[in-house]
Amino acid sequence: MGERTFGLAGWVERLGEAELPALASVVKNLQETASSASNVSVQRVADVLLHDAALTAKVLRVANSVYYNPSQEVIKTISRAIVLMGFENVRLIGLSVSLVDGLLTRVPREQLQELLARSFHAAVQARNIAGYVLAKHQEEVFIAALLHHMGEMAFWGCAGDEADDLAEAMQQPGADVEQVAREFLGVSFRQLTQGLLKNWNLGETASLAHNPKLQNDPAVRAVTLGVKISEAALDGWGCDAMQKLVGEMAEFTSLSPDDALLQVLASAEEAVKVAATFGAGKLCRLIPNTDPDQVRLQQEQRRARLLQPNLLLLQQSLQELGQLVTQKGDVQLILDSLLKGLHQGAGLERVVVAVLADGQSCFRCKRAEGEGAERWQQEFMLPVDQPQQQHIFSYVLRSRETLWMGVPATHALNDLVTLPLRQWIGGGMFFIAPLLAGKREIGVVYADSRLSGRTLKHEQFVAFQRFTQLASRCLEALTKR
Repeated sequence: MGERTFGLAGWVERLGEAELPALASVVKNLQETASSASNVSVQRVADVLLHDAALTAKVLRVANSVYYNPSQEVIKTISRAIVLMGFENVRLIGLSVSLVDGLLTRVPREQLQELLARSFHAAVQARNIAGYVLAKHQEEVFIAALLHHMGEMAFWGCAGDEADDLAEAMQQPGADVEQVAREFLGVSFRQLTQGLLKNWNLGETASLAHNPKLQNDPAVRAVTLGVKISEAALDGWGCDAMQKLVGEMAEFTSLSPDDALLQVLASAEEAVKVAATFGAGKLCRLIPNTDPDQVRLQQEQRRARLLQPNLLLLQQSLQELGQLVTQKGDVQLILDSLLKGLHQGAGLERVVVAVLADGQSCFRCKRAEGEGAERWQQEFMLPVDQPQQQHIFSYVLRSRETLWMGVPATHALNDLVTLPLRQWIGGGMFFIAPLLAGKREIGVVYADSRLSGRTLKHEQFVAFQRFTQLASRCLEALTKR
């Protein structure tokens, strides 16, 4: 590997001239035709695209797609496409196809795919917002949002070994992504984007979106909202940032907040179609879903990521259980304190109490907290194991051991996590303990932090042991009354 590239000028030269010259020239030439849709410009757009046969074919394929050509009149030439679809649309398609082609034909790394998916999503959101406030220039807004992260996309698409090194540095615990990038490249991704846009002469709107002084310009505001919505959507449609942005958008477009949210969701669905139309089908899975079940899962994942241990709640729940050993308390109260203490107190994302049922022939879910709790309560059923097919639930109840599975000490028991069980709990670490009432076997308590993938901690295991022992003592006290 040669000398490392460092600083704005070095990276602009390397990415624009060495790595992406074909993309740069098409983008530049198409952009220069933007000033007017006169006959001269129309001819120039046709000439720029016809210069590259593969690009022409792809632009015509997009022009003939249902999304851009609902009437399905077959378009065979670029000039016919311009007549039917409008100059701006064809220019936009040429730019977008060039971008996808220029970046995704290499070995596309995950960071690039995620950014490109986010860029298509931002572009569609921004254009649709602009439709409410601008009589024209919506296509320019689309391009500006699509190219908003151009510097970072070009880096992940073209920087080879240096991209590998930066990706590794960014994965270190507590790394500030922006700062690491700046130190590593000698320039921020934002500055790199501005450098490339300027070098490629990419029109005003694209550059303006990076100028904080111009945030009140309607076109710039549409771009900024589109970009922010595409980022917030990654945390689920119900997250705080999204609600704030939907409010801003409602005010900007004079829509009601409910209608603004419907427009945002419709734009997300449209973005999936647009990405597929531009030959970037592999990006569709990375654009946040609007299907209610998927949305619910995304929101649960967000909640799981935000769940932190709450020591005050943990102490309160322990005290409640301690009192229930001596006072008259029913099973529901005991389970309430147990689940609250483990889920909100100890910060365990998923907690399940499975009890022996149907004449002690199987385990069924009595209570659950966290992801998929309803499904566990309605559908979970695990037969008590047969001698030839033992599983961890029965083993723990018989041996009366509390286990931390997924650590070296319990490695020998991994075979007891059988396939039917794995379909419910997935792979990875979990805690499991017997639930007893004196000598009587009641069931098991299971807990994990599977949704966010966080590692379980020693102090969580200590709390888990303490809570499950106390709950068993409460149940024993109940049976003695």
